[in-house]
Amino acid sequence: MRILLVDNSNTRTKFALASRDELLNWRTIIPTPEISPESLNKALEDIEWDVSIISSVVPNKAAILESFLGDKPCHQLSYKSKLPIRISYPKPEQIGADRLANAVGAHVLYGSPCIVLDFGTAVTFDVIAADDPENTGEAQASYQGGVIAPGLASMTEGLARRTALLPHIQLEEPKRAIGKTTEEAMLAGAVYGYRGLVREILRNLRKELPADLVVVATGGDAPLITRDLQEMTKLAPLLTLDGLRIIACLNF
Repeated sequence: MRILLVDNSNTRTKFALASRDELLNWRTIIPTPEISPESLNKALEDIEWDVSIISSVVPNKAAILESFLGDKPCHQLSYKSKLPIRISYPKPEQIGADRLANAVGAHVLYGSPCIVLDFGTAVTFDVIAADDPENTGEAQASYQGGVIAPGLASMTEGLARRTALLPHIQLEEPKRAIGKTTEEAMLAGAVYGYRGLVREILRNLRKELPADLVVVATGGDAPLITRDLQEMTKLAPLLTLDGLRIIACLNF
């Protein structure tokens, strides 16, 4: 079975092919604002798949994707999907599909308890509790909830938009803490400050969790921000896609 995986986020929509056991080599990206029947036809015209699964946090684009892919079996991920973990959350319909995919990928690939950080338009921290040793035969690891904070690019772009003299900056490792130009000062504030934000949130989450947990990072800004964060256990750039693959195998 060839599975088309679709990760429809606010900024970019990623497409990948997978078998039941692994991600395959083909992947492509369309900027989310450009999603249309025409752009999908161009991106997928030479691609063969049997079933597809969509993780979307952009409802109007999800409708376009589902309509385009609907000629073959297509599953849109939600809290109602078959998952290898339980959901322990008062309003499960509020959980983003990408967060569920990350939680499943981290639990299956790295074990629980764990925290997943996804560095995207927002940075999300998702907590998965460990299996209950007295389980009744059903999956007992459970999604507990987490934290949402502004993403690094969102913070820096917002600063540039709201001030007359501060420029847009290219995110990279700062050369020094004491900036010698406006750009250097903004870069140091963004990267060092963001690492501090991540450390403080993790410190508080750990107060409510067992000591022996895994901390997994994914998303576009993860390689930069986690470079000096000893708290991280795993860097998994393809975690969302792997989670979608695992979920697809349970739903087809």
